[in-house]
Amino acid sequence: MNINDVLDGHVTLDLRCLDRIYLNGYLPNVQVGGQVVQFLASRGQPIPSPAAVARIGESFRVSVRRFAKDNQIPVIRFAKGDRKIEVMRRHVAAQAATGRAGVAAIGVAQEFQRVFTATSTPARDGGAPHFGWGKADRRVTCYYFYLWDADFGMAFIKVCAYFPYPVKIWVNGHEWAKRQAAKAGIGFTELSNGFAATDDPEGLQGICDRLGSGTITVFCERWWARLPLPLSPADRARGYWWDVSMRQVEVSRTICFDAPRAGRAFFEALVTDNLDAGRPDHVELIFGRQDRSRRPGVCATRVITRGRRHRQRLLQALQSQAVPQGRAGTADRDGDQQPERPGLPTPSGAPGGTHGQGS
Repeated sequence: MNINDVLDGHVTLDLRCLDRIYLNGYLPNVQVGGQVVQFLASRGQPIPSPAAVARIGESFRVSVRRFAKDNQIPVIRFAKGDRKIEVMRRHVAAQAATGRAGVAAIGVAQEFQRVFTATSTPARDGGAPHFGWGKADRRVTCYYFYLWDADFGMAFIKVCAYFPYPVKIWVNGHEWAKRQAAKAGIGFTELSNGFAATDDPEGLQGICDRLGSGTITVFCERWWARLPLPLSPADRARGYWWDVSMRQVEVSRTICFDAPRAGRAFFEALVTDNLDAGRPDHVELIFGRQDRSRRPGVCATRVITRGRRHRQRLLQALQSQAVPQGRAGTADRDGDQQPERPGLPTPSGAPGGTHGQGS
């Protein structure tokens, strides 16, 4: 039995959709030291000193505190080891209960970011000191604006208080699709992050296919107009504003079967058909919990991954399959790499003898 045999006549829903979308916001024309000088000159600062940049960061911190106070938004300082989305979930739920889009809470964290730092050459013969700018990893203050958005539901925008003020944006494609389906009058049964059933599969797939860069750009512009930011409309008029690029985008395919046993058969057939492709010794069932439900329409989910440290747990649920234990080599060079968690960049360097902008 191959995959097509399993799918034939047993699939109640087959849906493709963008899932979690994690984006970078960056200043495309402030990427090297000379462009820092030009940016400060555009603001009327002929001397590109760290003090000029520090004033922008401090003004941003003050505006965040004022914004929180004026709008009665809770400010939460994340502790080490906190799972941010769990800390913020109840605040976002409270904002959602009002029926209005808004900032549910502001999180504050100290994180490593790639930012500009300044070096100085002392003044000589009565002249002025000279400053040079370069990028380095520093542990700095970041603000997480957790939102309830009318189109996307829960989302967050993270803004670094350190020049050049990198931004991270997180939204969920399934949540967007749910709201568009409800507006279109399409009935569906939702999962915590997806769909279990719908009365219009083609219409729902059409909605998922519409989610693209234009929709996300509208989301960004909507919230940039409402949030306190380190850059001003005057900066934007001079050409200094964030462009948005993909950092991590998850693409989901949801397949729901008419019985749990069909879902298990699908994954067994999938692995069997691909044992001779790629690196079969790196196949693993992450979620191996048995689904004892006998209800029709149950979705069974498995995640297949790879990694050197997982070899001892290969295909535990597929005892009938003989899977070769591969030998470590050049093909395994990325086996120990950990994916980045949103909001927790990994430092690549330690602080050195440079001038900072304030944390």
